[in-house]
Amino acid sequence: MEHLQDSQYVILRDQVCQELELAPFLTDEQLKDYIDQSIFNSPKCYDLHTEDKLQLASRLFHSFRGLDILQPLIDDASVTEIMINGPDHIFIEKEGITERISLSFESVEKLEDLIQIMVGKVNRAVNDAQPIVDARLQDGSRVNVVLPPIALNGPTVTIRKFPDNPYTLSQLVIKGTISLEASQMLEQLVKAKYNIFIGGGTGSGKTTLLNALSQCIPSNERVITIEDSAELKIRGVKNLVSMETRNANTEGKGKIAVSDLIRTSLRMRPNRIIVGEVRGAEAYDMLQAMNTGHDGSLSTGHANSVIDMLHRLETMVLSGVLLPLEAIRRQICSAIDIMVHLSRFRDGSRRVTEITEIKEMSSGEIRLNPLYVYVQNAEDELNGSLSKSGNSLFRMDKWHRSGIIQVNHMEV
Repeated sequence: MEHLQDSQYVILRDQVCQELELAPFLTDEQLKDYIDQSIFNSPKCYDLHTEDKLQLASRLFHSFRGLDILQPLIDDASVTEIMINGPDHIFIEKEGITERISLSFESVEKLEDLIQIMVGKVNRAVNDAQPIVDARLQDGSRVNVVLPPIALNGPTVTIRKFPDNPYTLSQLVIKGTISLEASQMLEQLVKAKYNIFIGGGTGSGKTTLLNALSQCIPSNERVITIEDSAELKIRGVKNLVSMETRNANTEGKGKIAVSDLIRTSLRMRPNRIIVGEVRGAEAYDMLQAMNTGHDGSLSTGHANSVIDMLHRLETMVLSGVLLPLEAIRRQICSAIDIMVHLSRFRDGSRRVTEITEIKEMSSGEIRLNPLYVYVQNAEDELNGSLSKSGNSLFRMDKWHRSGIIQVNHMEV
């Protein structure tokens, strides 16, 4: 049955292609009606069950107006990641578990065509001269593409999906990502305009937590978001400006980098600046923005721990400017108030494992003040919990200016 359906799919697709050449302005409903009629009239489809015909019709429609065989995966809310390693190897992640699925593209060319459609919709280009690109889908899903000869197994696509409605802090508490007490503290710190930096490994939930924290921003503030590929979903902020980087054109001109957007955002009278992720020299511009009166800013970065994130920030700044290490550390200490770290556990769960305050500079070193730490169970790390360290908040100036008296269950 599957072989019959696949062969008939190719025949019917070609028929619909001819129809589209004659009537390029078909609406979605007209296209669906034509596909249904083509399946009904095809002798090879007479013996197909109704469910098979519906699947065939859906696949035909998505090949023209959607993302072909990927569209059902995009529409499936339980799928959080789609990994394509060439036309015949497709993997998905559900609830933190990765598995290979039986779907495959009919040819490398079909996969390449789909890639061009995806990146073209956001004015990105990927080709032999520029074989690596980051893009996004219309629903906000993040897309990374690597083409041969860089990708040895064929065109490689990784799609990171995000929920239509971003998680709130309360929902993250229910999921076990963060404790209620710690979430209440972070909510108050956001409202008090502490600068917060979120670190973690790939797929640890940094963007999810950033989205949740952004929902705590007062609705009357002006917020600028800066990203490589726009994926943040800020809710509740009316005065919102979202900016996205741009790659250079085929002539090597027209590139707009994160650092360019950070610098121009300073002229846009923001109350807060949210940088989706820092990866390189733009870290210096981010620190400068946080140091020039834009309190309450948020950003993320890749690292294995809070201390590792601090070292990576130092390295990123050094890649763009020639400054003494102590001067860079003073910049970091002055700009960032709170470091949050997330970890991904072996069962696929994502949890906050550190919340640490950057306390002060002493003898050329940054001194940290751990507020919450993840305490592992001696027998099983999955049974650990995020617990208070017993330390109180050291930097109280923003706290007092905000007028916040206290956080529930937290001494400050």
